[in-house]
Amino acid sequence: MASFDMDQELTSVVKDADSPSWSVRAAAGRRLAASPELADVSEVLHRLLLDTQDAGVTQETARALLERADTPGLRAVLAALACAASAGTADQLGGELDWNPHWMTKDGTNRLTQQLRQLAADDDAGVRSEAEQILKSLR
Repeated sequence: MASFDMDQELTSVVKDADSPSWSVRAAAGRRLAASPELADVSEVLHRLLLDTQDAGVTQETARALLERADTPGLRAVLAALACAASAGTADQLGGELDWNPHWMTKDGTNRLTQQLRQLAADDDAGVRSEAEQILKSLR
């Protein structure tokens, strides 16, 4: 029964990701970012990170992914940054990366550096490039 509830919840959140309301889309981004398996919802998260209608959706989704403080969350943001079509979206994603409070400590910076080194060898050329650029700026 729990699996059915999880499937039903996921279906509801994915539907919310297409809402005309920016706040509903942003909430969907936050909920999807909390998913234990980001790969299962990566396409929807990617679309929300690149939301063309409201920067708030991009901001909330990116923050939620980065709050995970893990490599999959960081990877999702870097993948979106690599293909952001508008300068505004790229700036929003870059700002979330630059001002993430998890990376403001020595331990956080070390964790970020380790994650970026791992992502610098990613299969996706865009993710690799973004990871390499950030690593260069940290040196």
